[in-house]
Amino acid sequence: MLVLTRRAGESVMIGDDVVITVLEARGDVIRLGIQAPRDVQVHREEVYRELQDANRAAASPTDGAVHALAKMLGSPDPAAE
Repeated sequence: MLVLTRRAGESVMIGDDVVITVLEARGDVIRLGIQAPRDVQVHREEVYRELQDANRAAASPTDGAVHALAKMLGSPDPAAE
């Protein structure tokens, strides 16, 4: 992990096109401004983790869905094995 000290108004570059600027520092609260291309997703960590969990859950079939698909395809029920 790279640790930097920046004051209000100072910035950090990530690659050629992402700029993070310290807008304000008040006590233990820091306000950051982030400039990034539209194709670069920027999320708070807790939101990012929730999105990942939701995507993982949406991509995992339920037992009922697997059973219904097996029945439609005329395959033996994989849960019966």
